Amino acid sequence: MRVLLTAGPTYEPIDPVRFIGNHSTGKMGYALAEAFAEAGFSVTLVSGPSALTVAHPSIELVRVQTAEEMFRAAAAVAPEAHVWVFAAAVADYRPRTVAAEKIKKRDDGEDVLVLELIKNVDIAAMLGQTKRAEQFSVGFALETHEELAHAQGKLRRKNFDMVVLNSLRDAGAGFRHDTNKITLVEADRVTPFDLKPKADVARDIVSAILARLNAHVA
Repeated sequence: MRVLLTAGPTYEPIDPVRFIGNHSTGKMGYALAEAFAEAGFSVTLVSGPSALTVAHPSIELVRVQTAEEMFRAAAAVAPEAHVWVFAAAVADYRPRTVAAEKIKKRDDGEDVLVLELIKNVDIAAMLGQTKRAEQFSVGFALETHEELAHAQGKLRRKNFDMVVLNSLRDAGAGFRHDTNKITLVEADRVTPFDLKPKADVARDIVSAILARLNAHVA
């Protein structure tokens, strides 16, 4: 079976040296890629900028920078993939225009620099419109308040079968940690897990997906 997996941040350029991004390292997504490969899947990992790499021969790594590049790479793989996992922290907005040269600090006494931002493509939502009944789609939700309600809303809006919920209020979860604490949110159940190393969290997620796939086949 083939897996489409997105991971890491996206960098949306402001000028040749600056960008809009976030703190994602890609650790969770890369751990998932390894866990899927260990379970016998063929994985296409579409990764935003990250210092990480992969070693398993069943993982094809496709590196991108922007949300638009990530969407195009994911859309090329999605029709043939049995499982979609959207673990990337995609920037919601990008600058309307990108300066051709480095923006210099103003010397005219003005202390404000205004950037006009436009909404990026919602990769999971766009692809969710094309998802077939036999495909299994998983999203991630990193929340700071009303976590479960936001995750359940994302489950419905984006045609997900499962949402992996993180709360930044949980110590050791989210960006820049080697651990994570997740709750799996589905239409008919909510399954919390303890804080674990991200490699173990990845195996928990893959095991849950395999269980749902096997139940569907049965």
